[in-house]
Amino acid sequence: MMDPENIFQKISITESASNFENLDKMTVKELLTSINLEDSRVHIAVRKAIPQIEKLINRIVGRMKKGGRIFYLGAGTSGRLGVLDASEVPPTFGVPDTMVIGLIAGGETALRKAVESAEDDPNKAWKELEIFDINTKDTVIGIAASGTTPYVIGGVKKARENGILTGCITCNPGSKLVEVTEIPIVVVVGPEFVTSSTRLKAGTAQKMVLNMITTTVMIKLGRVKGNKMVNMQLTNRKLIERGIRMIVEELNIQREAARILLMQHGSVKKALEFYKRNYSDPV
Repeated sequence: MMDPENIFQKISITESASNFENLDKMTVKELLTSINLEDSRVHIAVRKAIPQIEKLINRIVGRMKKGGRIFYLGAGTSGRLGVLDASEVPPTFGVPDTMVIGLIAGGETALRKAVESAEDDPNKAWKELEIFDINTKDTVIGIAASGTTPYVIGGVKKARENGILTGCITCNPGSKLVEVTEIPIVVVVGPEFVTSSTRLKAGTAQKMVLNMITTTVMIKLGRVKGNKMVNMQLTNRKLIERGIRMIVEELNIQREAARILLMQHGSVKKALEFYKRNYSDPV
């Protein structure tokens, strides 16, 4: 086991020098083309990680059916991506904001302004998790491109010691985070276009994996019908119009009837269930 004090001694892939030289001398087109070329490698790397993503999701779904939650732990870009994913789940799938929770080192301030030293405390994350009465039905997923962030490593390690399912999303195989995690997801995207700027390929890879996890979990929890977001929150005119279209397409009824159904029942799913329970023929 690697000594925690030596975590940073080994140069990781995400800290390796860019494959491109003299970026400051490139034209705008050369920069854009090169960034796009690097980004094209990300989906290939994510695809290779699908077996581990699948393994983690299968374990998560059973726990969430029993009332379990997902907790993300991250710092900097990784933390912001976790909070973003958690914040998008309730409006998309119509679930409480307590089902997927994103924690970032440094708290809400760190969402808009770097609080770099906050990630160096290996005990902080677990203290924050305890506030939520975390238990063995829950899942903790550490997000750290380098796999060396003490805040994330400490939280994941402590969660696993307490019998909680742990996963991680990182871009460095063999990192300390991988070592302490039960089901690690490692997406090897290679050196960044701008050396060590993990908001680029690593961040894109993390966002893709987070999308895959929560979207698949919510589908398996019955929050999608066919290919429609039938449980989305009706928080603005665009979403109300989308809901009306879904009902019209599903039931083949007039638009005004669909609107009334939707507004009476508050979600596409509830409107469809009510209609099919009470009417055998289309209106």
